Formats: sequence, structure tokens, C-alpha cells
Amino acid sequence: MLNRNDLIKIFAREIRNRITEADIDFETIEEIRLRVNCPIIVVSRGNEKILNDKFIVEKEHIFETIEYISNYSLYAFEDEVKQGFITIAGGHRVGIAGQAVVERGGIKGFKYITFINVRIAHQVVGCGEKLIEYIYSDSGVNNTLIVSPPGLGKTTLLRDLVRLISDGNRYGKGMTVGIVDERSEIAGCYLGVPQNRIGIRSDVIDSCSKAEGMMMLIRAMSPKVIAIDELGGQTDIEAVKAIKNCGCSILATAHAGNFDEIRKTKRDVFDRYLVLKPNGSKGIDIEVRDEKSIVSIINWRDLC
Repeated sequence: MLNRNDLIKIFAREIRNRITEADIDFETIEEIRLRVNCPIIVVSRGNEKILNDKFIVEKEHIFETIEYISNYSLYAFEDEVKQGFITIAGGHRVGIAGQAVVERGGIKGFKYITFINVRIAHQVVGCGEKLIEYIYSDSGVNNTLIVSPPGLGKTTLLRDLVRLISDGNRYGKGMTVGIVDERSEIAGCYLGVPQNRIGIRSDVIDSCSKAEGMMMLIRAMSPKVIAIDELGGQTDIEAVKAIKNCGCSILATAHAGNFDEIRKTKRDVFDRYLVLKPNGSKGIDIEVRDEKSIVSIINWRDLC
């Protein structure tokens, strides 16, 4: 369950007051956005809510919030800041933007931070249990890709499947899982320690590129399965193919509007696909499929 009080403490005092006074369901909240010279905006289940259009976020509010988030030492989070976010206790991710400091073609940091987006971590333990049977075959864990547009829950599903494979389940005993958490979304590490439940046999490389991290795990941690979020371009694909040749199974997610989009670039890499699709008032359907056909369709509401 989300610790409401711990989350509120990261904000400037005046902003805390506005959040506390507002009628917010913290179990469904997804984002809290602060922008200089703009009101506070809260996103819950995809819907925006302006807390009080008479209250305007000022630079001092942003500065105070950043001090609380970084425990008065932004320098300690220098490597994360270069990537545009800071992960805090609870696995929540604070995105930052503003005037960047660029050096040798890359972002060194930020001279002025004037925009903050707090993305609230929600772990749905157990959401993978009705899908785990499709992840296994006689040869072990299938190379599986979870596909969806943004915001439908593919990372949430990936996280729980990792937990089930790591801890063991009725379809297979516990296995060592290596997680390359490039954007700290799967394990939600804070000071190197996972804030999310990822299983007792999971190892994490945090804030590292997927291609490099996968090879590091193979060399150092001997995983049976590697999990990655948001599989990208050709570099990632080539790394996945190399991992498969090492006898390691892959569990990954990717952005795509539909299966056909992803099939063009990821063909012959994966054996199993979980395709998340909006279904109007019924919420989200998950198509379980292989390369040629749909094996099953399960509604997200039936998973929890």
C-alpha cells in the first residue's frame, strides 16, 4: 500500500498543504506535476485534476522540493540527474526538466530545475499469476515480449512475472533473474536497494544501458532469465540475440500500438507475446499469442 505521509513529505510545505487539503485517492494516483508559474496538476487513472487554480507553483517551491527529494545533496544524485530523474524511497520516480548543462554533447546536469513530475509507483502483486502458465513451455521460460501503448501497465505486469519466476511457482522452480533497470522502473532501486518485490533470486543492475547491462549480468551473475523494460532499437535487439545464444531466456516490454507494429522489428526474437489493448468500458484486454495466432484473451480486471 502507498505510504501517503512519506510521499507528501518530499514536497515544499505550501504544496504539501494543497495536496493534503485536496480530495485525492492516493491508491489510484499516477503523477503529481509541478511547473513554475502554473497550478499543481494531479493525474489519476489517466485523468487530470488541477488542485487549486489560484495557487501557482513558484521557483522557490521547486527549489524546496528538490532539497527534500535529494536530502539537501543533489550532487549525490548526479548520475541520475543526468538521465532526467531521481528515484526516491518507495520506488517513486521524480522526473526533472529545465535548463540543462551540456558538455561534450551530453547532459552534465541542470542549471535550473523548473519542472517536476513525480511518478507514483504502484506494485500490483499477483497480477501475473493467471498469465504465468503461458510464460513456460517444456524447454523452460519462453522468450516473452509484453507489448502495449504507454500507460496500460506493461511494466507492472513485467515486474510481477519477474517475481513469480524468481520465487518459483507451480509451473517452475525458482530461477535466477537478472534485471537491467535502465530507468529504475522495474525494481525501483533507492540507494541500490529494490523498493519493489522482485523475488528472492533477482539481481539488479540499475541506471545502466540495456545492451551493456545484459552482458554484465551474463558475465557476473549467471542468470537463467534476463528482464528489461522498453526494448528499443537495433542495438538492444542485437544484445537480446546475443543473450539468447548464451542460453538465457528474455522477458521484455516494448512500446507499440498493436502487434503488427512490433512484429516487423522483433520477429524471430520472441516465442510468446502479451499484447495489452484498451477495450472501452471493459478496461484492458491482454492477448496471449505466438507469432501466428492468439492463444488466449484475458481481461486485466480478472488478473487482480
